[in-house]
Amino acid sequence: MSGIAPGTRLRFSAFTQGFNCSNTLGCFGGVRGYWDEKLGELYVFRLADHVERLFESAHIGMMTIPFDRKQIADAIIDTVRVNRLDACYIRPLVYIGYGAMGVHPGNNPIRVAIAAWKWGAYLGDDALASGIRARVSSFTRHHVNVSMTRGKISGYYVNSILAKQEAKADGYDEAILLDPEGYVSEGTGENIFIVRRGILKTTPLTSILEGITRNSVIELARERQIPVVEERFTRDEMYVADEV
Repeated sequence: MSGIAPGTRLRFSAFTQGFNCSNTLGCFGGVRGYWDEKLGELYVFRLADHVERLFESAHIGMMTIPFDRKQIADAIIDTVRVNRLDACYIRPLVYIGYGAMGVHPGNNPIRVAIAAWKWGAYLGDDALASGIRARVSSFTRHHVNVSMTRGKISGYYVNSILAKQEAKADGYDEAILLDPEGYVSEGTGENIFIVRRGILKTTPLTSILEGITRNSVIELARERQIPVVEERFTRDEMYVADEV
């Protein structure tokens, strides 16, 4: 590990592959830290699972992270501690460094950066109280043989960015993407659940990211004896759901 520095002082070469063609192979994590007022402590949500997914994403992208899992987890904790954050979003980022250009990065080094900052509710505090307005996007989620959706790969999010921009331009808060066969896939940055007739249903792990929050929701629902079904569903079933 090279150490910790203010984000505004970091320098990257314009020839860093992560900013050029091979940016599609960068991968990242989206980790939350939650403050417990009663105990006066910060808890990083499912850190080991997030680190494991980061390594899996790198493997899918044919990158070898030059640190082990414990080193990455410790670096995440150190970054949060140094920033003295009481609640935060943490982004570990794996990218291809300076070296060969073009679509084949060759033997370019694999770099890791970790950032942490304050970030409230993903779709805003009002969304937690009042819900959001979402539209079905004109953009389609990736086919499993176009991009491997189990990886949280940086370049895959171009699809999400375009869908999000379209939704915002049309006056909505979020976009819902369908898979290549027309079934509901996921949002631009979140998995989707619907509730209909007392059953909690979510898209299976076919064309979606294997969300850690998704897994937590399923576990909590089953602990509370709420029926959970993982199966494909159509947009019209989503339209008539009791909750989305």
